[in-house]
Amino acid sequence: MSVAAFDILLASLRSGLTFQDTTMRRSISPEQRLLVTLRFLATGNSFASLHYEYLLGISTICGIVCHTCELIWQRLREAVMPQPKAEDWLTIADGFYKSSQFPNCVGALDGKHIRVKKPPHSGSQYFNFKQYFSIVLLALVDSNYRFIIVDIGAYGSTADARIFCSSRMGERLRANQLALPEPRRLPGSSASAAPFVIVADEGFALSPHVMRAFPRRDLDDRKRIFNYRLSRGRRYVECSFGILSNKWRVFQSSLQMCPQNATLVIQACVILHNFTRIHDAPSEPELVPFPTTSSVGLDRNPQGRPGSAGLAVRELFADYFITPEGALSWQLNSIRGTRR
Repeated sequence: MSVAAFDILLASLRSGLTFQDTTMRRSISPEQRLLVTLRFLATGNSFASLHYEYLLGISTICGIVCHTCELIWQRLREAVMPQPKAEDWLTIADGFYKSSQFPNCVGALDGKHIRVKKPPHSGSQYFNFKQYFSIVLLALVDSNYRFIIVDIGAYGSTADARIFCSSRMGERLRANQLALPEPRRLPGSSASAAPFVIVADEGFALSPHVMRAFPRRDLDDRKRIFNYRLSRGRRYVECSFGILSNKWRVFQSSLQMCPQNATLVIQACVILHNFTRIHDAPSEPELVPFPTTSSVGLDRNPQGRPGSAGLAVRELFADYFITPEGALSWQLNSIRGTRR
């Protein structure tokens, strides 16, 4: 984080980090409170380690971190992660088409398991399929690696699809309350209008607004091309999680705190991720290596047979990607594993 960005962040939080001095002691300054919190989030050092670095009590540091994280979420959420409107979705869709050549895409969706210490008396609720205890960060991101909508705090044992269905994001999507734009024709196409969609992996159910890859059995070139084009759009959520974990290294190890405080830490890191993407944006687009094959992950949460509406939308995109208007010059080489 640059000095300028730190000053902007401090100005936004100063009133909430300022406490009254007493005759017994002087309060900890807002600058130090924010520094301690950012140090914890950026390094993942334990509270005991920060105790020696800042000469503050361990319980005091714990209280500072939790309070500041909660304040970051409350004060900056509307500024750096507002609820998108119809024009915002159009801007996101244009960004995806420019960067990944997937039209009418308004976000990439996936879940990330955040490792936590096993909560007492929790049984196997937080034990995930990767064989460790976690809570889930479910996120929808744009082509600038910024988080659009997040759902934080679900049990690690719960599948991504179930979390999405029960989340406010999933409920609003099913009820058509996300303010998505009206369907429009794909670029250069004379076919019927296509709805705006979210790209996701095979852990999510296919629907008119959520696209997942074709199953890996009996794939022809048309289906392989669709899977390849889908994976080009879906990579942004994977890269966003990678950027988040490497910038805020508290996620490099298990969070030694209760799930409620861990949720506050994750919320703060999500907001700070967007904040630094806005105020410390790189001068050039990041070049992220990406495999040229169309491999997709295993379906960890098999779904029932998708509805005809979702199948029809997927077929519409699959047909478009093999037309002269929608095809990429290198897509056949990519799915066949060849290079020029």
